[in-house]
Amino acid sequence: MEKDKSFDTLSQAINALTKDGYEEGFTAGDEKIIGSISKKEYVPTDLKIVSTYRFEGMTNPQDETIVFAIEAIDGRKGTLVMSYSAEHNQNVELIKEIPQAKN
Repeated sequence: MEKDKSFDTLSQAINALTKDGYEEGFTAGDEKIIGSISKKEYVPTDLKIVSTYRFEGMTNPQDETIVFAIEAIDGRKGTLVMSYSAEHNQNVELIKEIPQAKN
């Protein structure tokens, strides 16, 4: 995946990342980040954020969504989607603890 690639929509980003092997869907729970396919649980330091893609809502620019391309220490790759709307269910503080990959 090209680091600076841009996408027009969230679904384009997810589809491209999935084609590039980012097949796991990660969710930030109360204390761990969980893979939706593998059901494996990770602490933030087991992961690294490889790239980030931001999308603003069509009707409300404050409805921002971010897609993180994440790689785990066991080689598993996936995405974590976080919305800044009031209805997101991700543990934002846990996500902030995931280190950025060094270029």
